[in-house]
Amino acid sequence: MNLDGETNLKLKQALEDTSYLHGDENLRDFRATVKCEDPNANLYTFVGSMEFDEQQHPLSPQQLLLRDSKLRNTDYIYGAVVFTGHDTKVIQNSTDPPSKRSKIEKKMDKIIYFLFGILFMMAFIGSVYFGIVTKDDMEGRHKRWYLRPESADIFFDPERAPMAAIYHFLTALLLYSYLIPISLYVSIEIVKVLQSIFINQDIHMYYEEADKPAHARTSNLNEELGQVDTILSDKTGTLTCNSMEFIKCSVAGTAYGYGVTEVEKAMAKRNGSPLIVNGKDYVEGPAHGANHSSIKGFNFDDDRIMNGNWVNEPHSDVIQNFFRLLAVCHTAIPDVDEETGNVAYEAESPDEAAFVIAAKELGFEFFNRTQSSVSVNELDPVSGKRVERSYKLLNVLEFNSTRKRMSVIVRDEEGKLLLLSKGADSVMFERLSINGRNFEEETKEHVNEYANAGLRTLILAYRELSEEEYKVFNEKFVEAKNSVSADREAMIDEVAQKVEKDLILLGATAVEDKLQQGVPECIDKLAQAGIKLWVLTGDKMETAINIGYACSLLRQGMKQIIINLETPKIIELEKTGDKDAVTKASRESVLQQIMNGKYQVGASSSEAFALIIDGKSLAYALEEDTKMLFLDLAIGCASVICCRSSPKQKALVTRLVKEGTKKTTLAIGDGANDVGMLQEADIGIGISGVEGMQAVMSSDIAIAQFRFLERLLLVHGHWCYRRISSMICYFFYKNVTFGFTVFLYEAYASFSGQPAYNDWFLSLFNVFFTSLPVIALGVFDQDVSARYCLKFPLLYQEGVQNVLFSWRRIIGWMLNGLCSAVIIFFLCTKALDPQAFNKDGQVAGYQILGATMYTCVVWVVNCQMALAISYFTLIQHIVIWGGIALWYLFLLAYGAMPPSISTTAYKVFVESLAPTPFFYIITIFAVIASLTPYFAYNAIQMRFFPMYHGMIQWIRHDGQFDDLEYCNIVKQRSIRPTTVGFTARSLARTNPLEIEIHN
Repeated sequence: MNLDGETNLKLKQALEDTSYLHGDENLRDFRATVKCEDPNANLYTFVGSMEFDEQQHPLSPQQLLLRDSKLRNTDYIYGAVVFTGHDTKVIQNSTDPPSKRSKIEKKMDKIIYFLFGILFMMAFIGSVYFGIVTKDDMEGRHKRWYLRPESADIFFDPERAPMAAIYHFLTALLLYSYLIPISLYVSIEIVKVLQSIFINQDIHMYYEEADKPAHARTSNLNEELGQVDTILSDKTGTLTCNSMEFIKCSVAGTAYGYGVTEVEKAMAKRNGSPLIVNGKDYVEGPAHGANHSSIKGFNFDDDRIMNGNWVNEPHSDVIQNFFRLLAVCHTAIPDVDEETGNVAYEAESPDEAAFVIAAKELGFEFFNRTQSSVSVNELDPVSGKRVERSYKLLNVLEFNSTRKRMSVIVRDEEGKLLLLSKGADSVMFERLSINGRNFEEETKEHVNEYANAGLRTLILAYRELSEEEYKVFNEKFVEAKNSVSADREAMIDEVAQKVEKDLILLGATAVEDKLQQGVPECIDKLAQAGIKLWVLTGDKMETAINIGYACSLLRQGMKQIIINLETPKIIELEKTGDKDAVTKASRESVLQQIMNGKYQVGASSSEAFALIIDGKSLAYALEEDTKMLFLDLAIGCASVICCRSSPKQKALVTRLVKEGTKKTTLAIGDGANDVGMLQEADIGIGISGVEGMQAVMSSDIAIAQFRFLERLLLVHGHWCYRRISSMICYFFYKNVTFGFTVFLYEAYASFSGQPAYNDWFLSLFNVFFTSLPVIALGVFDQDVSARYCLKFPLLYQEGVQNVLFSWRRIIGWMLNGLCSAVIIFFLCTKALDPQAFNKDGQVAGYQILGATMYTCVVWVVNCQMALAISYFTLIQHIVIWGGIALWYLFLLAYGAMPPSISTTAYKVFVESLAPTPFFYIITIFAVIASLTPYFAYNAIQMRFFPMYHGMIQWIRHDGQFDDLEYCNIVKQRSIRPTTVGFTARSLARTNPLEIEIHN
């Protein structure tokens, strides 16, 4: 069964006592009573029992099918519905996704409020002035006689001046409302949807092997991709492939397997020493990939035990039991191809599949599973022939994160009762019997070597049970499983612990989870971009550290601050069983280690530090009185790795970073255990790998490989941030320009409420004449190409530092708009008044003035757009110049309509504006005068004080892209002493002082 599309299927089985019910006739007389837990949200537990034939049969998650799950390898089933509707576990788990808005959108809201404040202030000032001058128009001394105040209703009535002022205030609010860019929100939504389409269509983020493109599941956060300060990443399946390969093992104290891991190669490179494999220098070549290419999940190479040679080894009986355990102790399902006879396996985890495949390749082929038995085709060391053996499956003691082990109890063909167990070294070694520790020291040594090589290890052990001992255990086990109570799992664990003891050690397995392609290069680029990377993983500390080295998150010479609770004092207290004392000592120890770490970081300004903390310590570090100290320490380090962390801890760490730094956080993961982290972060990125679709369904953007994060952030993130920022600034500029010409004209007309423009001119300004250019800017503009974005990663810091959408830049654009409005208004009014407008001596009325000013505004704001654009496309040319042409066409068409419709615009262009050269001269001068301040400022800044993108534009303009020395001078600004990645590592190894010189 799979619930959300994962490739690792979960085993579901009916009770053995009801497995005979195959048809309707059998079910007709079937009667049973199910007692179970109340509805709850826990997907992985189910407490219940079924009373049938006067017997109690325990029900577990293995008998429960979840809503929306899909059954495989099964034609049909008969079942009883336990929970429906909102009582189902899946629906109880469904929560409303968190509402995420980008920081730019939130800031935009504040700007709108600011503009509303300006609008009210303008309306208030105008209304006060209007009230005062209206009151001055008393009987006998009318200053504004042309308004005929003596016959006015309210608006110009001197005796009702306060009411006139209030009426004017309401009129002014409507008149100046064009200052508020209402259409901005619509335009931004259009732009974001189109940007999302570009992200989805990017061929460079398409993973051909799995046929998976990038998928932006929301368009709300496009620009936030360009402002990420910290990335919090899962390891397994995110940095690694989550495709396990059996590569080494230790059996009877002897290490087998000559495979070389990516981590070992990285360690050898780091130490500058050659790799020794089987007594010889390792040379990478095609021969080393032979096994890897032929059998998925198996990359083992050792002639001593392959091809049946294990029978000649000194401890062949231990090797036989070792691989027999791998073939029997699991929950995998075989899928036999009837035509070829080949066996494939469906397993709950990639690790389990790798173990079964390894057993098969080494002569112990698991080929059949029934409700109560497991069949294995294995090599008989006596006869030398392959024989089929069946093991009766009596009990399965399932793996969970608390037990950290899995066991099965089977009866072999000789009638022996065997307990076969595999689990983590932290819980298995303590369960060995005194006589079962023959190879303990050698195995521990090998396990540490495997962990240092970045491998995931499990310990294998077994014991033989007596009939009496099994009978006692089984009675208690059935009783615990039949219990319908909240502590059933604890009761089962307690019973299991009593039988999982006095084990005999067989050895250890080591599987490799390879790094995804391009991970070190991606981390290096992100580090050069100034983005911090935290890794949150459930793996052992040694494994996480070595994966950190392999992916360039850690480097030689970087000081490691390790926080754990493996101190002698705490270990001693744990033995006493005094939980309060252990908690107190642990809390004090973590606090002391954090303070020591802060002192080390504060004492050195040039060294790079890495913080590594385990799950136990993290629980105390995240407490209310410690978490800010922990965050301060983590921020001062170049790398942070949290090991053995639970899903809840991942979410809590993400929340701490987001709320503590007030900067944009991005979480990336591939499994259901990463969902909390993805939803807590400002941006959640789901990896559509082999762990199912839960992470993807909870994410904001889905990608198939970690390496695509480089292009997603450095290219699309930077472009989207720049486009949205420029678009909003420009929107405010054009609305301020337009709105202030209305205000200035109203002031010029003694705040009489007379609009400068025709009603349709006012309504269509943001809809037809200036809307498309700003959308084209938001969709197509590029300050630098994708190639340059990737070559100069520090460009990304413009978004992190928010230099393109700072209050200074926003106010600057608004002042530019105010300046343009003042120039347009005064140039038009002074040029048109009081001299003749045309050769007939006609002076310009307010219709002509309004149309002339409007023409100037349309030209200025569109030409301003042309100046602001860095990357012209044909579409931008069409919409900018087309917007201006559309204004003239509209003026012609609208002016040709009857006066009752066109009102003040009736034939104003044909009869007044078009024949008059003065109209064109004013337009040209207004455009030049209005754009000169911006052009001058931009030219001075670009020449003498260029921003980082300006420097790169100069490189492109001067053709210096191939000048490596000059490019390196520009690029070195991105490398800090605290940077991670192989570029910084290489630089630090070449000349540690060179970094400081570059800075």
